[in-house]
Amino acid sequence: MDLSVSRSRRRISPYNTILATLVTPLKSGLITTMNLMKILAALLVSLPVLVTLSLVLRSPPPDRIKGFADARVIQRLTPNDTSSSKSEDGFSDHTQMPKDTLHDGLIAPGFDEGSCLSRYQSNLYRKISPHKPSSYLLSRLRNYEHLHKKCGPHTKSYKTAMAQFKSSDQGNSSVGGSTECKYVVWISYSGLGNKILTITSAFLYALLTNRVLLVDPGKDMADLFCEPFPENSWLLSKDFSIKEKFNKFDQKSPHCYGNMLKNKKNTSSELVPSFLYLHLAHDYDEQDKLFFCDEYQSLTGKVPWLIMRTDNYFVPSLFLMPSFEQELEKLFPEKETVFHHLGRYLFHPSNHVWGLITRYYQAHLAKADERIGIQVRTFESGPSPLQHVMNQIYACVFKEKLLPQVDKQKPAVTAPSGIPKLKSVLITSLTSGYSENMRNMYWEHPTVNGDLIGVFQPSHEGHQQTDKNLHDRKAWAEMYLLSLCDVLVTSAWSTFGYVAQGLGGLKPWILYKPENQTMPNPPCRQVMSMEPCFHAPPFYDCKAKRGVDTGALVPHVRHCEDMSWGLKLVSSHESHDQL
Repeated sequence: MDLSVSRSRRRISPYNTILATLVTPLKSGLITTMNLMKILAALLVSLPVLVTLSLVLRSPPPDRIKGFADARVIQRLTPNDTSSSKSEDGFSDHTQMPKDTLHDGLIAPGFDEGSCLSRYQSNLYRKISPHKPSSYLLSRLRNYEHLHKKCGPHTKSYKTAMAQFKSSDQGNSSVGGSTECKYVVWISYSGLGNKILTITSAFLYALLTNRVLLVDPGKDMADLFCEPFPENSWLLSKDFSIKEKFNKFDQKSPHCYGNMLKNKKNTSSELVPSFLYLHLAHDYDEQDKLFFCDEYQSLTGKVPWLIMRTDNYFVPSLFLMPSFEQELEKLFPEKETVFHHLGRYLFHPSNHVWGLITRYYQAHLAKADERIGIQVRTFESGPSPLQHVMNQIYACVFKEKLLPQVDKQKPAVTAPSGIPKLKSVLITSLTSGYSENMRNMYWEHPTVNGDLIGVFQPSHEGHQQTDKNLHDRKAWAEMYLLSLCDVLVTSAWSTFGYVAQGLGGLKPWILYKPENQTMPNPPCRQVMSMEPCFHAPPFYDCKAKRGVDTGALVPHVRHCEDMSWGLKLVSSHESHDQL
């Protein structure tokens, strides 16, 4: 066969045929009626072929279309979705968005997403909680939001309440308890962990008593958290008439409820002050603690403005009050979920803080097969506790098999499956020594099971700097990052750890508080519930009017693992045998 002929045949195409039909008459210079008919016929015959070729060349292969679509979806999927396999970048291979954008109904729809990115994006980083809020809690939250919209700052009802408050000579005369809206005002006080826990306590009390919660913004509350309620702010307005006196309120103040009870002054039902100051901080006395007795709630229920200072998570004592018992049972059938639900409802990181959280998570935690959070806070004075606390941490994580030990004899260890697991350890501490020690250990020696361990610490601020903006931003970001871990180890007495475990729905291993520079034995234990500890509860039987062990009255209120005199909520089936 003639190769030149073969090549010419292969070059023949519909385009060549059409071109030849058109060009031949032109070359000859003869355009007759017959030629025009041939041209038109050729065009009509070739038109379907041209259309088909155009569609084929314009459209990419189906697998390319699917690939781009999947890429767009994967970028928005949760790294922590354990219901599907992971892709190489650590994200889920699902092709649908997670559906729990409203946290099982805790979050009301209708917020501006751009003003608070974390409200709707947090589900992309957090596992779906197995603990579901009751339908009654959801209903009460929606009712509260309606009340807050009606009575919150700058509304007509709020202005009326403020006018009545001012007309009563700033609380020196009776107002009769006839105002349409009543309020709990939370005074900004103590460290950030305490603030989060105490706002939750104040909100639950407001929910139980049909009051509106207003939060003193302090120096940086507005910068740290998004507004939790739709259509109106929870921040106390700047023109609140006695705001400048908050720092002067104490147990000797004329309107301190405990002081009034002590002096038996103006506590009759006929005289209703315009406001009461509730001193519920760690140094409160026996009269202040009577707030948790039903019979002393009769006056507080009539007072329009309750101004509260506390550094205690006092929720367990509300569960010991008979007047609230039935309502709390409906709100929280699962007793240990109070902070888990209310914390996720109230506290959404601001966009500034959310940026800190998401950047760090994606850079250091997203690709891990498992994330282990270790929160270190020491309360010891004197020499540095680094060595014995480090020993305690290792004793805990090795004993409980939370992290693998290292093999100091071998240069390398191969995982049994041939594919090592990647574990990221997130350490939060005011100092860098703990993370440096662990990072060096896992760098210098292989693990006994071949796992690969990365150790990360976002910041080490040296000492707590309450109310300093950047410090508090980092603290809030680190609490939240800890709550995104799969496993948690926390320090005794630390509200920082309590916040992380509650938001994450985690039961951490808690490191016992060392004494005399000595490692405790055992070094840690897993807690009974995810609930925070009430550090300074009352020990008083309101009916018998005598002292009593309030940690032994009902099955769902028990003493804390890390503070023997503290109280915490547990599931009703938990027993004293676990303590």
